[in-house]
Amino acid sequence: MNAYTPILVLGGIAAAFAIFSVVMAAIIGPKRYNRAKLDAYECGIEPTPQPAGGGRFPIKYYLTAMLFIVFDIEIVFLYPWAVSFDSLGIFGLVEMLLFVLTVFVAYAYVWRRGGLEWD
Repeated sequence: MNAYTPILVLGGIAAAFAIFSVVMAAIIGPKRYNRAKLDAYECGIEPTPQPAGGGRFPIKYYLTAMLFIVFDIEIVFLYPWAVSFDSLGIFGLVEMLLFVLTVFVAYAYVWRRGGLEWD
């Protein structure tokens, strides 16, 4: 347990600082609310009224989200390779080059088909 004591102390200090900061900001911070501050903010664009059910999202939104997840997950495979790069040798290098080439081909295909354009 002695080995974990510094980690627990540091975690306690971090949690105490976070709680203290939030509480003090609420107590001594300015409280000048106006209509602009209470309004929804969407990247500088005035929010458009939506129907009661939430409205429909364009399919491009979901396609872009799926592409992000696919490419993000593929990049996660680079971390274990980078950690064990020395022990894998030339075999690991060739395999990773093939993997990156496959990812690049998929990226080029999506780009060529217009999957990255937001129109």
